[in-house]
Amino acid sequence: MSRARTAAATARPAPVCSVRLIDRRTGAAHRINGAPLTLYSRSPHEAAAELLEGRDPSVWGVRIEPLGPEARQ
Repeated sequence: MSRARTAAATARPAPVCSVRLIDRRTGAAHRINGAPLTLYSRSPHEAAAELLEGRDPSVWGVRIEPLGPEARQ
């Protein structure tokens, strides 16, 4: 087995993060039917880009929070 394959096989997966769409005017998460719009992703910056696509960046932002035991350290 090559070194690259060995490293890939033993590497830890990226931690899961929650990504929320935030209204900059209020600081609150955008809600749909009362529930905050939240994506869970191992690629939070890609998820954030998807949430912000087509939205005015002066009005909308994102909040990325790592989840799981890694986040508590």
